[in-house]
Amino acid sequence: MQIAQNSVVAFHYTLTNDAGDVLDSSEGREPLTYLHGAGNIIPGLEKQLEGLAPGDKLQAKVTPEEGYGEVQAQLVQEVPRDAFQGVDNVEPGMQFQAQTQGGPLMVTVTSVEGDTVTVDGNHPLAGQPLNFDVEIAEVREASEDEIEHGHVHGEGDHEH
Repeated sequence: MQIAQNSVVAFHYTLTNDAGDVLDSSEGREPLTYLHGAGNIIPGLEKQLEGLAPGDKLQAKVTPEEGYGEVQAQLVQEVPRDAFQGVDNVEPGMQFQAQTQGGPLMVTVTSVEGDTVTVDGNHPLAGQPLNFDVEIAEVREASEDEIEHGHVHGEGDHEH
């Protein structure tokens, strides 16, 4: 079976940046499983997987626009240290969920200077071209429940 709209796909992958650094990989783990066409993975990779079948391999290059987007300067903000109530030591690299007008947003602390904390709401891979080495492990038809819910369910039950 080939990958098409509403198929459940399991694939192994290694993600690298343009310098060749491994950013993520399924090596030593179960393959990543998703519902094709439901927006569960980045659009640039999903488009390139269309039509592949189990055993197929692909080297896919995904532009920032088709990956995690370009860096949005307005998502980098300075906030007062006292906005982090209950956190004794705010340090670069820490992540918090911020409440915004558009809903919750994960932010990463990028610097702390005195009483000012700089946070970045961009995805850590925003602005970067992504390189995927992919091997398709399995393709099957999605169940009606999976299509209705927009994601893959675990074997024999409904995992949420």
